[in-house]
Amino acid sequence: MTSEGDTFKTLWPKRHQLSHQDADIYQLFNIKKYHGRQLAVNIESLTISQASITGLIGPNGSGKSSLLRLLAFVDSPSEGNILFKGRKAAPYDDSVRFQVSLLPQEPYLLKRSVFDNIAYGLVLRGVNRSRHAEAVVDALSLVGLSAEEFAGRSWYQLSGGEAQRVALAARLVLQPSVLLLDEPTASVDAASAQQIKASALRASIKWGTTLIVASHDWQWVHEICNRVIPMFNGKVMENGRGNILLGPWRLEAEGYWEKVLADGQVIRVSEPFSCAAAAVIPHDSIFLSLDKPRLNPHEHSLHGILTLLAFDPSTGSIQATIRIADLSFTLRIPTNHAQKMLLFPGQKVYITYPVSAVLWY
Repeated sequence: MTSEGDTFKTLWPKRHQLSHQDADIYQLFNIKKYHGRQLAVNIESLTISQASITGLIGPNGSGKSSLLRLLAFVDSPSEGNILFKGRKAAPYDDSVRFQVSLLPQEPYLLKRSVFDNIAYGLVLRGVNRSRHAEAVVDALSLVGLSAEEFAGRSWYQLSGGEAQRVALAARLVLQPSVLLLDEPTASVDAASAQQIKASALRASIKWGTTLIVASHDWQWVHEICNRVIPMFNGKVMENGRGNILLGPWRLEAEGYWEKVLADGQVIRVSEPFSCAAAAVIPHDSIFLSLDKPRLNPHEHSLHGILTLLAFDPSTGSIQATIRIADLSFTLRIPTNHAQKMLLFPGQKVYITYPVSAVLWY
């Protein structure tokens, strides 16, 4: 039997295989998407590079899933244009039908065997049936499932994690130019979550698949992504990776705008345009220290527990996550500074930021 990569390469003409040129596979202009009267996506401009790995982060309702459905050409924008490989595209266009694949959070399987679920896309593409068996075996292997054990099973004989892995295999067997993952590990067991992560990353590395992931697993997103896009209220936050803080905000007697946290600490912010506005503290405006800092009148400090240290390949720095009350703050630290500080998870640390750095959405 040939290797997984060799098998997949023989299935599709070279024109379907993604080159690793540094070009934009997506270009979005003046995109608005309404669900009834609600504006779910409102993006003036966004580009995504070919063969890149992009993460979408943000709270529930921020527009991540709606954006993924637009990028998958499952939905059409209410306004604006989406270019795919430089050309305007829409749902069911031949130019995107077999090149873009979306894996939703809740997998949908056809009421048939695992083998037939994975082979279904091959049938639609007109691939010779003599090649189906080898391709299905390799796809199952890629998601960590034995073909001998799983290929003959019916769709209802799978656990939630197994069903999600089969759904992923059904997409990987097609070697799409773009693979979109919507909270792919949110509802599965730990072993399946780890396998889904590894399989998606392998597709990106091995075949140059453009990978776009919406996930609350921020550690994973920051570890693998070339770019992380924060979203809130359907908008892309252009100021890079920022900490999103939700109101309501209140004006204190001393003239400061604040919010009290569960542990009694307060977040101090610049004046919001409304009490319910979302504040963003950019990562590069936050400074970490092991000792309680001395503050000037325009700075504010909070203390918490360092919970995560991860290398950020997009910047070559260390991504640190600090738990403060019921919130998580993230910031970047130069690698040499992190080494000198001898940081480790579980430490009590302090973060300091200038109040004037707070941005509003």
